[in-house]
Amino acid sequence: MATSVTVIGAGLGGLVLARVLHVHGVPVTVYEAERSPTARAQGGLLDIHPWNGQPALEAAGLIEEFRGLVLPGRESYRVLDREGTVWLDHPDEGAGDRPEVQRGDLRQLLLDSLPAATVRWGHKVVEVRALGEGRHEVVFADGAATTASLLVGADGAWSRVRPLLSSAIPEYAGVSTVETFLLDGDTRHPAAARLVGGGSLMALAPGRGILAHRENGGTLHVYGQLCTPEDWLASIDFADPAAASARVVEEFDGWEPELTTLITDGDTPLVPRPLYSLPAEHRWDRVPGVTLLGDAAHLALPNGEGANVAMQDGAELGQAIAAHPGDPETALAEYERAMFPRATAAAAEGTDFQLMFADDAPHGVIALWTGAEPTP
Repeated sequence: MATSVTVIGAGLGGLVLARVLHVHGVPVTVYEAERSPTARAQGGLLDIHPWNGQPALEAAGLIEEFRGLVLPGRESYRVLDREGTVWLDHPDEGAGDRPEVQRGDLRQLLLDSLPAATVRWGHKVVEVRALGEGRHEVVFADGAATTASLLVGADGAWSRVRPLLSSAIPEYAGVSTVETFLLDGDTRHPAAARLVGGGSLMALAPGRGILAHRENGGTLHVYGQLCTPEDWLASIDFADPAAASARVVEEFDGWEPELTTLITDGDTPLVPRPLYSLPAEHRWDRVPGVTLLGDAAHLALPNGEGANVAMQDGAELGQAIAAHPGDPETALAEYERAMFPRATAAAAEGTDFQLMFADDAPHGVIALWTGAEPTP
């Protein structure tokens, strides 16, 4: 008889795991801290890769439904310098293999594919403790608790499950991000909409970057990224949107104003997001009855692989559990044996992210993507 699975976290990885288990008839419950599926915005666009994200959705039996979510034209991108010079302008020719979808739409697809009672909303985990023989007690903020026969931490960077397996703590990666949205861009922000184009824009300089991409309904999702000390964001009063915006733009002194207005003209207050990562080769010894997936297991710098790898984790773990009913330890060992080197390799794909902030930015990124010699 298959062991019931308890998943902490209803992100993409945890939901793919739940869906694959459901497809194979394995009982699963997902506990999520958020109060509802709409409690917060679910991030921007994701390019779903044919070597990990798409096979995960195939394993979940949702590949056709996924294709219905793809946004046409979003695989175009352009790279600029801080003076607004366009160095690379790559159109979407409709032949790309990394289609773009809204993260929120993909998450909703996964939620809709599960029985309604699978996800238990408003269950914030405050403690997890071992009970012996592979069983664990999960305690929630309201004082309720549940006992897990097989526990999976899919609960992100600051996982409450990870300490059962590892003493690793995410470390600041040297980059801070602020995020905003320009709503109804084609009508309300036409110059910005033309600048971003149909897909994505990256304006880069040493230690600085302004990134934007086009989402549904003409929304422009904008990120300002800076190499700063860890405490820099804490020095800004984000409760005062105008002052926060002005302070951030000071760090882009000398940039083309058309670029900096992507930040100053935002229709939503800036949201600060410092970036953290786990050691690239983070792993642990096998602990009975528990494992991790996604950022809980291998938090890395953003390189386009995070969500894809998390979904691959969920699919492969679900398949391993289904293949070994009544023998969870064999399933977990099989999953971890494949996941550790795969996650290390995925983290190494962050070279282009590091080049975005290098002394020759944007030219190192352009050279990497085109195979051309870097321009001094």
